[in-house]
Amino acid sequence: MEALIWIALTALLIATPFFYPRWRLRRVLAQPLPAAAQAVLQHNIPVYRRMAPALQQQLQRLVVQFLHQKKFIGCEGLEVTDEMAVTIAGQACLLLLNRPSKVYPALHTILVYPSAFVARRAEVGPGGVVTPGHQTMLGESWDDGRIVLSWDDVQRGAGDWTDGHNVVLHEFAHQLDSESGRANGAPYLGNPASYSEWSEVLERDFQSLRHSAMYRQHSVMDHYGATNPAEFFAVATETFFEKPYQMAEHHAELFAEFLKYYRVDPRDWMTPPPPPVALPHEWSTGWTH
Repeated sequence: MEALIWIALTALLIATPFFYPRWRLRRVLAQPLPAAAQAVLQHNIPVYRRMAPALQQQLQRLVVQFLHQKKFIGCEGLEVTDEMAVTIAGQACLLLLNRPSKVYPALHTILVYPSAFVARRAEVGPGGVVTPGHQTMLGESWDDGRIVLSWDDVQRGAGDWTDGHNVVLHEFAHQLDSESGRANGAPYLGNPASYSEWSEVLERDFQSLRHSAMYRQHSVMDHYGATNPAEFFAVATETFFEKPYQMAEHHAELFAEFLKYYRVDPRDWMTPPPPPVALPHEWSTGWTH
């Protein structure tokens, strides 16, 4: 009898590390997002106010889990406030709505700088000579579980939800991209058959953006997306969430692929752009005769 008791206690000790985190997470998720945090979402994420109540509640639950599981670290003397953490979490979790995805399982730390920061970069010159270099960055996503963000640029991205530039959406898109094994513009799609069409559409639009960047032509997407397929996916994600009407018009098939992947339509949260004003036939500039 004593031996059975010891076996049972041993089994319980072995099982506790596996079950306790899940039990604790369920307990955390059962708590609503505090009213102050909901107010931050209302104030700092413009599209939140236009979401359906069910989607707002889903975003709140994702934010609760994000804040529970991730660690925020201020850099260069910055103290990360609750408002900062909620603002970053809220934007990051927009990418997870309606998707059967864990909340960035490989990510554990978000480092926040007051403004743009300088990162060391090795530059390879002629003959393969490597020299140390520096690059000013707004954000970075690492495959070791870290994301680095500039708070000034987080605020700038949240303040203007129509310019197609959002450092949080960009860097967290890289995290999603890397869930397939490496960041290469092809995130985990669930169904292997989906990759064929995904690759065809994204490769075509990637080459189109490269052409636009080379000849400095206007594009709905930022030319930085022409850097490589991983950056193209991140830039296209920014465009999908912030310029959905323009993306749907000029990159219809790409927009359709992102609709399937992200499972939300950001046009539901946006005011459609006004139609072009038609000039009357008799109207004249007076420039021609």
